[in-house]
Amino acid sequence: MTPHPSRNTDLAARDLAHVWHPCTQMREHPSQLPLIPIVRGEGAWLIDADGKRYLDGISSWWSNLFGHANPRIAAAIAAQAARLNHVMLAGFTHEPALQLAEELTRIAPPGLTRVAYAGDGASAVEIALKMSFHYWHNAGQPRRTRFIALANAYHGETLGALAVSDLPLYRAVYGPLLFDPIVAPSPDWLDAEPGETHDEVARRRLGDLRALLERHAQTTCAVIVEPLVQCSGGMRMHAPAYLSGLRKLCDEFDVHLIADEIAVGFGRTGTLFACEQAAITPDFLCLSKGLTGGALPLSAVLTTDKVYAAFLGDYAANNAFLHSHTFSGNPIACAAALAALAIFRDEPVLERNRVLAAQLARRLAALREHPHIANLRQTGWIAAFDLVRDKAARTPWPGAERRGLRFYRHALERGVLLRPLGDTVYFLPPYCVDAGDLDLMVDVALEAVDAATA
Repeated sequence: MTPHPSRNTDLAARDLAHVWHPCTQMREHPSQLPLIPIVRGEGAWLIDADGKRYLDGISSWWSNLFGHANPRIAAAIAAQAARLNHVMLAGFTHEPALQLAEELTRIAPPGLTRVAYAGDGASAVEIALKMSFHYWHNAGQPRRTRFIALANAYHGETLGALAVSDLPLYRAVYGPLLFDPIVAPSPDWLDAEPGETHDEVARRRLGDLRALLERHAQTTCAVIVEPLVQCSGGMRMHAPAYLSGLRKLCDEFDVHLIADEIAVGFGRTGTLFACEQAAITPDFLCLSKGLTGGALPLSAVLTTDKVYAAFLGDYAANNAFLHSHTFSGNPIACAAALAALAIFRDEPVLERNRVLAAQLARRLAALREHPHIANLRQTGWIAAFDLVRDKAARTPWPGAERRGLRFYRHALERGVLLRPLGDTVYFLPPYCVDAGDLDLMVDVALEAVDAATA
């Protein structure tokens, strides 16, 4: 009897005839890099076309909060799609967009009262950058044309967002197209000097930032930061003290503060917004990913009445913010976001996350003694470690050996999706995992470390 052909193989072949995948050297599919057709999602699990299940340990690029095909979010999407798919937000409005704006300004750090919508995280960063620049133009300070970003930052891959990012892997080729930011040292815990605490690292780096502002404040629009965790930069973490000191410096030197909470917002760091842990309000708050529970693309930029007022005037003054996206405030995406925020409101999401984060910390503690694991770190629901060749010297593996890819392939074979950033392994699961899922995730990770470093 002829064996039944694999549906995975058939779908992958059809895909490779036409689809260009993100963040991928396509030549590596499928020989080195598996291409897995997913046909269904159930909670924290993904199911491929042949029926194999994968625990989604990274929330599908950090976006999925409450599980795949969450029934509450799915019902909200279906109900809204039956009423209104889309209408442009220029000259029109609709209940989902205005209700979502009301809810976001209610739960956000105090003073953020205005909401601009876009479609994804990078688009939100573009809005914040342009809005800050344009604010200073309207305020009669046209010399302010520059931005301060942190070393190791990542804010997206559209040109403006990429310009304030500091990862050569993404930025180097496009350098001639980008403006140059002023780069401040990161307050990363891993850069601590011997005996230095996390708060002391923060204070030292705030001193470096002060020196930059003393030289450049008169030409600076804003400082942009990923609060508490620089995710794409290798899950590098810093103390809340840096954020509180940063807010004070921005006030002292009269520059804007842009908080990019696209990856860290909505409970990832242990509080609804990371900025809460420093009790600060940024001038611009960028949100996306978990905003819809990971169901649909949507982003939002929250800002203050002071910023909003700078764009009001007569038509002839030409000082309006002329920035638009066709699908800004799409009703279906806004309905999904409202359903996701309702889950936060109706269920003890953050409390449950803290319990599970503590369990994750206990399980990961056993990995500290592994000879090829270094820099084990955790902030809330985000944990990470680095694969190293020599633990005592923290010597990395040669990049060409691609130990992270070996880790990824082994974990996939065992039914767990853990996609390292280079040789940095991280855990960022959906909020619907249970204790057994966490145990499986860590157990498979340890197996994959051994396989990758053998």
